[in-house]
Amino acid sequence: MNWRQRVAVWLLSVEPVRAPLLTAVLLRLGLTVAAFVLTGTSVMTQGDTASYLNPGRNLILHGAFATAGAPEIDRTPGYPLFAEITGMAWDNVLLTVTAQIVLSLISLLLVRRIADRIFPNRNAGILAAWLYAIEPLSIVYTSRLMPETLFVLLLLLAIERVLAFQSSGKLTVLALAGISLGVATCVRPVSYYLVFPLAAGLAVTAPKHRSLRWKAPLLMLIVVLPLLAAWQLRNLAETGYSGFSSIVEKNLYFFQSAEVAAELQHISLESEQKQLGYPEDKYYLAAHPGQRSWSQSQRLRFMRAEATKTLAAHPGLYLRTHLAGMGLVAFTPCATELLQLIGKYPPGDAMPHRILNEGILNSAWRVILSHPTVAIAMALLEGFLLFLYVSAIRGCLNPNSFLPALLAIAGVALYFVLISGGAQAVGRYRLPVMPELCILAAGGLTLSQKKKLRSHESPAVKMQALS
Repeated sequence: MNWRQRVAVWLLSVEPVRAPLLTAVLLRLGLTVAAFVLTGTSVMTQGDTASYLNPGRNLILHGAFATAGAPEIDRTPGYPLFAEITGMAWDNVLLTVTAQIVLSLISLLLVRRIADRIFPNRNAGILAAWLYAIEPLSIVYTSRLMPETLFVLLLLLAIERVLAFQSSGKLTVLALAGISLGVATCVRPVSYYLVFPLAAGLAVTAPKHRSLRWKAPLLMLIVVLPLLAAWQLRNLAETGYSGFSSIVEKNLYFFQSAEVAAELQHISLESEQKQLGYPEDKYYLAAHPGQRSWSQSQRLRFMRAEATKTLAAHPGLYLRTHLAGMGLVAFTPCATELLQLIGKYPPGDAMPHRILNEGILNSAWRVILSHPTVAIAMALLEGFLLFLYVSAIRGCLNPNSFLPALLAIAGVALYFVLISGGAQAVGRYRLPVMPELCILAAGGLTLSQKKKLRSHESPAVKMQALS
């Protein structure tokens, strides 16, 4: 088959999803244009964006993945390289955003394919594509220079290849899944531990023939772990830090254990973080003057040891704060991100600063009274999110699903919710969960479609079915 035939076959395969694809393009491009007109590129590049762009630029220009002259170990190289190559090497934010829109459209096609694998012959793929096309969080983050869109694409590619292996039993297909997962982890380290539950799942669900029950998980580990170990060896060689990303230690110290300490002292998290020297090195060294001569790795080891000691001494309190963070990730509507892009979010202290401190009900009531427009946006986004959850629960109970694939999708979604809890939790951490949620929700909606079709059958058709 030549390239023209391949293109023709591909165009034929995407024809059923042309409408959701077009909708996805219009929504993502529309938001980008609106954001650029109303707020320029300032919101697109606010927050953590600079921490990705600086080491990426240094790698391109000077061959060193570094920030301010020191080896960068907070960030991994995946997204910084992507951002530089797609436009930021020329300071072209819109070009990089356009590349992210293309990635989001490819993710939509993968969502459709995965849904069809899990719920065959049920029209679930088209429904999942529609849900993902209009899913607000995935739309918003195509317009932000953050790693989520690239990470989701690589994650979906890994999942799709795992499911393809379950159908074909080909180890080469599974090797591609492992490569995708390894690269995804170099984009966002949050998937660092995902290889282990995936390998365990393959040990149970892989086809029985050709000894795949042990070959499949072993291959997954052999492919993924060396990719992760290579970056850890780089960190060790350049800084003495042997971890994959020092964000882990900083989150433990400045967020998770700090939240527990703040609860014990009956003060806010922000107050405790200030005492610890967050967020910049100059504040940290002022709070810990004895560490001025310490190396970067020594400080990180200190952070991990102190945080672990605090969490181990108060496991119940830590569990409570972690669960609260999980709830925030799972259920926050993320209206803030959308409204900021279009310049409609109230400035300054007009909005609740931290829901976990102020309380969900108090925060909600304050927003309703002070900013009804914001409250309406939050209600609409929350309503859509709850609709997805309810439909996804029904999808998990769909008797017509391919059970191993269904368990894999549900397990991946649960992994990201579990690992994203804690005091550092924010709504954008839910982004890797949204494709799986759309897929499972589509499976639930197919049940509704089936019931609707049955209710419209004529009495003669029903009698024939009974006979």
